[in-house]
Amino acid sequence: MPTNWEQQYRETYDDLVRFLHRKVWDSDRAHDLVQETFVRALNHDPENPRAFLFTIAANLARDEARAAVRRKHHLELITVETGERSDPGPAEALEEREREAAVRRALESLSERDRDVLLLWDAGLSYPEIAEQAGLALGAVGTTLARARHRLVEAYEAAEGKAPDVARG
Repeated sequence: MPTNWEQQYRETYDDLVRFLHRKVWDSDRAHDLVQETFVRALNHDPENPRAFLFTIAANLARDEARAAVRRKHHLELITVETGERSDPGPAEALEEREREAAVRRALESLSERDRDVLLLWDAGLSYPEIAEQAGLALGAVGTTLARARHRLVEAYEAAEGKAPDVARG
């Protein structure tokens, strides 16, 4: 049966945007890359459409990063839309930007594999889909994820100037 791309779009769009936003740190660009992901996928009928979409998205994000390096521009951190929250005051807005910057630095300090595994998991992919996308054995996904989470916490706490909590882990 051919892939129902309309259904895939409805079910996967938000996860792809979140995944790509954490790769390119630009909300508008993430939305554009999701559109490009679906354009590239339309002429295919993959066995696992969700994993196929994330593969395309990851490749587009890699291409985007390479282009940014060639242009020698730094990727910008764009504040994520706040949704229904009221406008924060200046102090809260500054604190939120600092927290987002610390998360960004922590993510960027991880290896590409750790970062990808965390972002794929956060985007809602299953362990088999993460294994396929990251080139890991299925049995290694849980361990890799646990270690990546631990490294992320350590990097975030280091960026925040806190001593890591060794009891966690």
